[in-house]
Amino acid sequence: MTFFRRILLSGAMAALLAGVSAGCASMPWNEAAHNIENSKELRVGMTKSEVLEVMGEPVSDETFSTPDVWYYFIQSVWMDGLTTEDECMPLVFEEGKLIGWGNPFYTQYRIDKKKGGKKLEL
Repeated sequence: MTFFRRILLSGAMAALLAGVSAGCASMPWNEAAHNIENSKELRVGMTKSEVLEVMGEPVSDETFSTPDVWYYFIQSVWMDGLTTEDECMPLVFEEGKLIGWGNPFYTQYRIDKKKGGKKLEL
């Protein structure tokens, strides 16, 4: 009887571990780690299609605004299932080319635009 009990217990444990590991693969921190790692390949001047090839689809974008900004999930602040701007890395495009990324860059870009808008040279 104990032999069968051990087999049953081993099978149940294996099924539980398989379910947990499969669930972890879809957790937001995996997407965040993936996006952070891929962002190391970004270069100023890349086209939108090149960025899509490296980063995949953004979680959000502001394609109808100037500048064109795409957002990629990089951290989970609230663990509420919602993705907010403070949990994302902005990628900023002008004339279809990547001019910079990250919150420090985007913040400085907006400050410069308000002060008179110096245009960045690619």
